Amino acid sequence: MTDADSQVHVPPAGDEQAVAEMIHSASLELLADPGVRFEHDAITSILIKAGATAGGSSNTIRIPSEMVVEALAQCPSEVLLADRRGAGTTIRPVGPASIWSVPALNIFESGRARPVRRADMARFARILDGLENVDVVFGLALDDVVPPARDAVGLATMAENSSKHLRPLSFSPEGAEVMVEMKKVVGSHPWFSIGFTAHGPLRWTNLALEIYMRTAGHGIPATVNGEPMAGVSAPVTLAGAAAVGNAEILAGIVVNQLLEPGRPLIHNLGLAHVFDMKTAIAVTGGPENHLLAHAGAILGRFYNMPSASWVSTESMCPDEQAALEKMCGWLTHLQSGVSAVWGAGQLESEISVSPAQAVIDNEMISYARRYCRGFEVDADSLAVELSREVGIAGSFLDQEHTAVNFRSELYFPGILCRTRRSAWEESGAKSLDQLAEEKAAQLASSEPHTGLDCDQVGQLRCLSSDFAERMEA
Repeated sequence: MTDADSQVHVPPAGDEQAVAEMIHSASLELLADPGVRFEHDAITSILIKAGATAGGSSNTIRIPSEMVVEALAQCPSEVLLADRRGAGTTIRPVGPASIWSVPALNIFESGRARPVRRADMARFARILDGLENVDVVFGLALDDVVPPARDAVGLATMAENSSKHLRPLSFSPEGAEVMVEMKKVVGSHPWFSIGFTAHGPLRWTNLALEIYMRTAGHGIPATVNGEPMAGVSAPVTLAGAAAVGNAEILAGIVVNQLLEPGRPLIHNLGLAHVFDMKTAIAVTGGPENHLLAHAGAILGRFYNMPSASWVSTESMCPDEQAALEKMCGWLTHLQSGVSAVWGAGQLESEISVSPAQAVIDNEMISYARRYCRGFEVDADSLAVELSREVGIAGSFLDQEHTAVNFRSELYFPGILCRTRRSAWEESGAKSLDQLAEEKAAQLASSEPHTGLDCDQVGQLRCLSSDFAERMEA
C-alpha cells in the first residue's frame, strides 16, 4: 500500500486497530500464497483434511483465512502459568506482564563465560526463585547432559529448586513425552509450559511440529514463536518482517488448535531480530526490537490472546551497554502491554545468562513498573489542606499523611546506591555488578520451597535419570 492515507505507524498515533488489521491482512495473503512449509507428513495430512490445500512444492500448505479465524476463536484469552501448588500468574491480552528468565548456552560469572552445567541450573533456579519480579524460570542448555535429555533433566532440576512456573527447553520428541509423564507426577494444573520457533521464512521444522504433537492433549500451555530476521529471513522493513513472522505464528496456531482444540497459546512475535548490515550480527537489543515487540502486543490484543517478547542485549557482561539496552527494553515492553516478557539475566543475545544481571534486571523491572504506574491526582493526593496546615517553611516529614502514603508512593531500590560517598567508600566502594553478584550468591544459598513432596521429587528424578541413561546408550 503506497497511498499516504493507508499508512499507519508503530507506535500508532491512536489507531492500533489499523496497525493490526494491515499486518493481519498481509499475513493472510502470505498464508494463501505461497503458503507455509510444514516438514512433517502427518501434520500436512491433518491440515489438508481440515481444509488447507497443497502448495507449489513438497510439504508446502496453503492455509485459507477461514481456518485461521476458526483456530483463533479456539484460543483461550487467558493462560494460567501455574506453580507447583496450582497458583501462579494468569496472563491476558491486556493486564500486568509476567516476567520470565531466558534460555542460554553459557553462564557468565566472575568475569568469564562458560558452558552451563546441571549444578548451575539448580543454583540459577534458586536465585530466580528469590527475585520478586520474576514469575517464570526458563531452562538452560545443560552441557553435562546428553542433548536429547536436556529438556527432561532440566525440568526436574528446576522443579527441585524453584516453586515458580517452569519453561523447559525442548530438545527431542522423546524428551517431550517424558515431560508429559512428569506433569502427571505433580498434578493436572499447568505447572510448566513449552514452545518452539518457526525457522523461516514461512517454514516449520519437523522437530518443532513433533514437539507440539507429542505434548498435545494435556493442557500444557505453549508459546508459538515467529523469529523473522529483518533483512535476512524477512523483509528489511519492520512492517514486512512483522507480516512474515505473524504468518508463521498463525500457521503454528492453526496446527496447535487442530492437534488440541482450546490449547492455551501465547502469540510470540517478540523474538524478531534485525540484521546489522555492517557487522553481520543478529541484533536483539536495538530500538527496532522494541518496536517489533510493540507490534506483537498489538496483534495479541487484536487476536484476544496473550503476547510475548524478550528484553535482550548484545553486551557480553553486566555493563553500561547492558543497562542502556535492557532498561529501555523493560520500560518499552511494559508500556506496550506485552503479556509475557523474557529477559531476566540475559546477556550476549541470549547466548549467556548472568546471575548478577538477573538481580540487576529485577531492579530495573521494579523501577520501570513504578514509572508505568504513574501517580494519582485526587483530593487526598493533592493534599491542599495539609499544605495549608504545615504552612510556609514547615515540614511534612512528621505528618501522618506522609507515614500513610510514602511506601506506596515512592520507589525503594534493592541494590542501587543511595548513600553518601563516605559511607559507600567505607563499605568497600562496590560497583552495582559487584553488589548484584553478592545478592545472587546469597539467593543461591537459600533453601528452596518447591511445593513438591519427597515422593514427587523421587519420581521426577527417576523419570529424568532413566531417560538420560537411555539416550546415552
